[in-house]
Amino acid sequence: MKKITILIILLMAFLSCEKEPKNVKLRGPVFGTAYNIQYYAPHETNYIEEIDSLFDVINGSLSTYQPNSDISKLNRNELDSVDDHFVNVFKASKEIYENTKGVFDPTIGNIVNAWNFGAETNKFLTDSTTIDSLMQFVGFDKVKRKGHIIEKPSSTYLEFNAIAKGYGIDVISNFLESKNIHNYLVDIGGDMRVSGTNLERHSGWTIGIDDPNFDGSQSYSKVIVLKDEAIATSGTYRKFKIDDNGNRYAHIIDTKTGYPTKTHILSVSVIAPDCMTADAYATAFQAMGVENVTEFLKTHPELKVFFIYENNEQKMETKSLNGFPE
Repeated sequence: MKKITILIILLMAFLSCEKEPKNVKLRGPVFGTAYNIQYYAPHETNYIEEIDSLFDVINGSLSTYQPNSDISKLNRNELDSVDDHFVNVFKASKEIYENTKGVFDPTIGNIVNAWNFGAETNKFLTDSTTIDSLMQFVGFDKVKRKGHIIEKPSSTYLEFNAIAKGYGIDVISNFLESKNIHNYLVDIGGDMRVSGTNLERHSGWTIGIDDPNFDGSQSYSKVIVLKDEAIATSGTYRKFKIDDNGNRYAHIIDTKTGYPTKTHILSVSVIAPDCMTADAYATAFQAMGVENVTEFLKTHPELKVFFIYENNEQKMETKSLNGFPE
């Protein structure tokens, strides 16, 4: 009897150990930056091949940096039928385009390239005649979708770089969910989506908000804890131009004028239910400015926002909106 009791206890202990989830950490290059994925799964299940394959598919659909991607072919008017990933991003972009009254506009790509901020380098054709010529093809309302068929003016250039990274994070998050993994962090270039808890720390996931350091060093303005949310940050302190008068212009293009946004905003972080939404609004809010965003958020309680900006005395200030964690 004692032997049977001991065996049962040992078996229960073994089964308990087997059920203990393992912390799996995956890293690699993607989208011109790097991914950092952490999740808890039984038996240290490693999905790196499946994840890299998903990234390849997303790039093949949405990357303007790949000449043979669907979006690159579409921009060259070589195809009109797109895949589900393209449709998902298109639909979300159209909604955000309408919500922001055109501030977020994926057809601004040729202007971005002209200012040398995009995939096509060595353009910098920023005389007013060129900008005016390119602006006549800007306007996401000119682009239509019927199922998987995209109809656009032949000279309109689409790019989803302001939303595609966040979408990629969501795709990987949804993949992990499909594998019954519910405690994870998916980070690409500092934008991320988290679910559940960090089981090692028995709490939500700790996230640092970068200080806007122009020298490239890294420090944190604040540290927050997230659970079942996504966050994306858009900063102007690494991609900008300075005119002859010392004015700093962001890489965010004003979709009404075609010129880079003159801004005092250094960084804007957005928390949303999914990372695609957070990514797109972080870009749009750079161009909208603090006052307009404050008004906008009155009808968008699902978004939480944190600004870092320079005041009129060029001193750094911060502003939290809609319950952004303190």
